[in-house]
Amino acid sequence: MLEIIDLHASINGKEILKGINLTVREGEVHALMGQNGAGKSTLSNVIVGHPSYEVTQGKILFNGKDLLELKPEDRAHEGIFLSFQQPVEIPGVSMVNFMRAALNAKRKYQGLEPLSAGDFLKLMREKRRIVELDNKLANRSVNEGFSGGEKKRNEIFQMAMLEPTLSILDETDSGLDVDALRIVAEGFNKLRTPQTSAIVITHYQRLLDYLKPDVVHVLLAGRIVKTAGPELAFEIEKRGFDWIKEEQ
Repeated sequence: MLEIIDLHASINGKEILKGINLTVREGEVHALMGQNGAGKSTLSNVIVGHPSYEVTQGKILFNGKDLLELKPEDRAHEGIFLSFQQPVEIPGVSMVNFMRAALNAKRKYQGLEPLSAGDFLKLMREKRRIVELDNKLANRSVNEGFSGGEKKRNEIFQMAMLEPTLSILDETDSGLDVDALRIVAEGFNKLRTPQTSAIVITHYQRLLDYLKPDVVHVLLAGRIVKTAGPELAFEIEKRGFDWIKEEQ
């Protein structure tokens, strides 16, 4: 599904990614761990096409297509979704209008007719139940006045509506209490299928207890330096990252 080959990227002239190689297949969940500043969020931003980042070398292939040749909105229409570390508020834009515009833009890209108002609202009710998103929140402006947990829950709701094939969760667990973490993680798990994949960026084992990744990667100083199974996350929880540095 996703293949990253020798990816180098910089921002404001400073190289952050220094040769990333990563393959994510259908149905897999990959956890990406590492210290602050290692390049985890940079990688997620480069995949979705954030304009502040410059790719200086390498390739990103998604279902055989060269992502670097696609606009950010087309990458989203192709099936890539990013759940932001700090979701932004959009005052004056209701969740209903925001999601209907996003969903119908994707359908247009796919050559499909837009959903009718009735069909859209029915779909929205179904998906809202998955993440236990209160109807009052769904009718407010996007993220305006939401708590941290509500914003993260709203991100998973958006993912449910858009049905991406590759979801990138960038520290979705940051700032969540135990109950909010459970709801967000359970919502994500309900949306998993054998055809969908995810990259989960996190510092902590607690989210991975719910999501049960297939592969865990450690990213340090712009490179993936270690890859193993779920047991690697437990080892990091106990020992930190210094032992991995010492192995390099």
